[in-house]
Amino acid sequence: MKRSQVGQEPGSVRSQGDEPRTGWFGLWDAFFAVSYLVTSVLLFISDASQAHHAGAIGALTLIVPWYAGLGRRLMINQVYGPRNLVFAIGLVLLFCLTTVFGFIGAFALFAVAPMLLMSLPMRPAVVLLVVANLFPTAMVWLRSEEPAVSVWGVLPISLLSLALSVLLGLWIKRVIRQSKERGRLIEELRRSRERVARLSHEAGISAERERLAREIHDTLAQGLTSIISLVQAAESSMRDAPDQASRHLSRAGEVARESLAEARDFVAALTPPTLRAGSLVQAVRRQADGLVAETGLDVRTSVQGTERALPMPVNVVLLRSVQEAIANVRKHARRARALEVVVAFEGDTVRLLIRDDGEGFTPDDTHEGYGLRGMQARVAEIDGTVTVTSRPGEGTAVEVRVPVEEAAHV
Repeated sequence: MKRSQVGQEPGSVRSQGDEPRTGWFGLWDAFFAVSYLVTSVLLFISDASQAHHAGAIGALTLIVPWYAGLGRRLMINQVYGPRNLVFAIGLVLLFCLTTVFGFIGAFALFAVAPMLLMSLPMRPAVVLLVVANLFPTAMVWLRSEEPAVSVWGVLPISLLSLALSVLLGLWIKRVIRQSKERGRLIEELRRSRERVARLSHEAGISAERERLAREIHDTLAQGLTSIISLVQAAESSMRDAPDQASRHLSRAGEVARESLAEARDFVAALTPPTLRAGSLVQAVRRQADGLVAETGLDVRTSVQGTERALPMPVNVVLLRSVQEAIANVRKHARRARALEVVVAFEGDTVRLLIRDDGEGFTPDDTHEGYGLRGMQARVAEIDGTVTVTSRPGEGTAVEVRVPVEEAAHV
């Protein structure tokens, strides 16, 4: 039976669990053929009559199709049943018939004993081994003019052969058992590798979906929200303040163009356009200016410490954090009048603070939105932290801290 393996097409590779049981059988076939040929030659050159030659070689030759047609498959499958016993009894009968016509046919025991051990459980195999090993001795006893002398000359050899056969059987059974166990372990390992590969693939898909969701939320979704807000503001002021409506529409066009550029760069996995055009502080100020143009809030942007170039992953995470915080102010802090944005360079740490004076909320009593979870996930990727502080009536503060030295290697 064929099974698929990790990284290969189904059915392309034979299961590893089958190989330990069948890979060595070619060597056994060769040993069986050599044993048959040697025994046949010894029978042919023995001093027996032609009739005994023919009978012994004929009985010995019948073992070949008996093994090839029935026994070989049973020995490979290692599943014991009535057919195994039929094969083993037939094998012993053919061997005994060979030794009846020629005592030298006992050399076939070198092939018969392993076949009995490979085709039967140990106990019935030992019983038939005793019969096969003692039968030549019995033939000597029956045909000898001095049975006692002849038997004592052959019996030790038969007993030694029996003992070696049993030891060989124990060794063969152990090898087969170890081969089966190894095959099961290999099969379990293969299945485990498939499960690990599948879970890794699913985890990769989940992580990529999460990344895509964050990117879409932080770019297209926020851009579309701004455009909708600007268009609604333009509609409401179209009659009374056409100049203001025109400014809103102009700003909506700018946001649409920026969102389109963000979408193209997102598809191409490039640096956000606002960061390509300048530093992080400049990009943050442009976000703040956009919020002022949309809502009229009093937005103050400040820099603490000495501004310096940051690794691009840090720039992207901090910019997305500012965008998310500003989007939350736009959507949720309706009563806010002022917003403070601080970018602080503190040694090997960069701190970003966005604080508004809106109605606030109780973090423990509300479910975090996807935007905040996405911000936390982004910051965690570069070993940073996000802290949200808010109380009803006291506004909201979002603080992001990022270790620059560690993030530089991301």
